[in-house]
Amino acid sequence: MSASARGSYLWGIWWMLVTGLLFVGVTGVVRHLGTDMNPIQAAFIRYAFGIVLIAPLLLRMVASGKKPSRIGLHLLRGVAHGTAVMLWFFAMARIPIAQVTAIGFTAPIFTTIGAAIYLGEVLHARRIAAVLVSFVGTLIILRPGAVEIELGALAQLAAAPLFACSFLIAKKLTETESSASIVAYMSVFVTLALLPAALLVWRAPTLTELAWLFVTAVLATAGHYTLTLAMQAVELTVLQPFSFLQLVWAALLGFYVFSEVPDIWTLVGGAVIVASVTYIAHREAVASRVSRSACRIGMIRSASAEALITAASRHSKGNGWRRPVLAIRGFSCFHHDWRIRPSPWRV
Repeated sequence: MSASARGSYLWGIWWMLVTGLLFVGVTGVVRHLGTDMNPIQAAFIRYAFGIVLIAPLLLRMVASGKKPSRIGLHLLRGVAHGTAVMLWFFAMARIPIAQVTAIGFTAPIFTTIGAAIYLGEVLHARRIAAVLVSFVGTLIILRPGAVEIELGALAQLAAAPLFACSFLIAKKLTETESSASIVAYMSVFVTLALLPAALLVWRAPTLTELAWLFVTAVLATAGHYTLTLAMQAVELTVLQPFSFLQLVWAALLGFYVFSEVPDIWTLVGGAVIVASVTYIAHREAVASRVSRSACRIGMIRSASAEALITAASRHSKGNGWRRPVLAIRGFSCFHHDWRIRPSPWRV
């Protein structure tokens, strides 16, 4: 891994951590709103405010005349993400924050598998291990079978693969679209997808509800933008373990803001997740240092080899030789057995 690639990797992790904090902020606001408003209407208003926030960007995009190259993918993502958001709003108002977040971590499992199948990303052993260990941490917190499964939990479980689908489409779009374009068109198409259902359950929202939903829109729009930056910087399979830290932030938010005291299983599960993230960060850092050292050695030897070839070529031309000159074989960044041998071709 080159220095620029390592820098990109670190920026990807940074943007993913910021994304987690922003989305947990969204969780806290939605939890505060409670069950008074229908989740479909709440989701619609949140994305409508999102369009207001990115209106200057949309106007510039329209003025430039530049159209999205993959309008079908934008539309598909809008439908999948809009449905997932409705289910998430429903769950968030009915079950504890930590439980919503923990169940939501089935989405990264779908995402990691989908990235390998549909995007062709490589699943290194340490990445697979980090994702699986992090998922075990969420199971420790959830303790399936030990508590009754509520309707909100089922809604969040149904939302998980839809969020994974949206995540994969967004990653595919980063190949041809800018971060701003991806976020802008998602806001537009999700709002359109939610509109018909929102009209069926509409009631006049209060000013307080509108204010909190506007805050939600600000946090969520910023979160989607930083998420897109993270996906542009590094592969999805690298990012997934770091997304599990959202569970830690959610547990802390529930404790300090909503007096939801986490039990010992939540603390143990959070420790497992943090250990997993720390391990993957350490392993990637070690791998990048080894790769940079090997490539530096390779560059030095390659430069020496090129100097020998140039010197031999000049010497043969200067003396009018017609016999074979020297060439280099067997050298690569990780193969140090390079030797000089007779060559039948002139350099």
